[in-house]
Amino acid sequence: MKASVLFPVLLLTLIAVYPSVGLYFHIRETEEKCFIEEVPDETMVVGKYKTQLYDDRTQAWMPSSPGIGMHVEVKDPGSRVILSRHYAEEGRFVFTSHLPGEHSICIGTNSSRWYGGSQLRVHLTIRVGEHAVDYAQIVAKDKLNDLQLRMRQLMDQVEQISKEQAYQRLREERFRATSESTNARVLWWSLGQTIILILTGIWQMRHLKSFFEAKKLV
Repeated sequence: MKASVLFPVLLLTLIAVYPSVGLYFHIRETEEKCFIEEVPDETMVVGKYKTQLYDDRTQAWMPSSPGIGMHVEVKDPGSRVILSRHYAEEGRFVFTSHLPGEHSICIGTNSSRWYGGSQLRVHLTIRVGEHAVDYAQIVAKDKLNDLQLRMRQLMDQVEQISKEQAYQRLREERFRATSESTNARVLWWSLGQTIILILTGIWQMRHLKSFFEAKKLV
């Protein structure tokens, strides 16, 4: 698979405001598209996708035929691979973050020349946190009534908000550390320039003084 160039970089810094993302993109064989998703730690992320194949005869997007393979790879903020799997033309991938920060999600084809060089359209939806939980499945499994289900949803929302607040505090700490480091470097750079300027002035004064004294002796 060819190395990809980072496709429209997706930065979701406020997950509470943007709980899910729905989009589509075009892709060709051996190509992949990558996205950046900011996720708090210990947070579940669910991605669902389906592909459409461009039909030259009808000049329209048609459902893909079985056999088209897709590859999904997810890396954490430390560039460690936490998910790398092959899927069919339509699928669902799930991962849980263990580090807060930017996670790279790359989707591409896992084989070449299997659709004649045609273009694919990939529809992708990403859900984060409690929005990724399938409550219908939980109700069927745990036999929850409406009140119990609502309590479960509220508990998940509170837990997710707590994680997001912790991640925002971490981002603020990193920003302050970066700002302080930058300010310190600017200060030392200014002091260095001032010292160099003073030394250059002293050297020039001594040089000119020696020059004029030599002229007087002549």
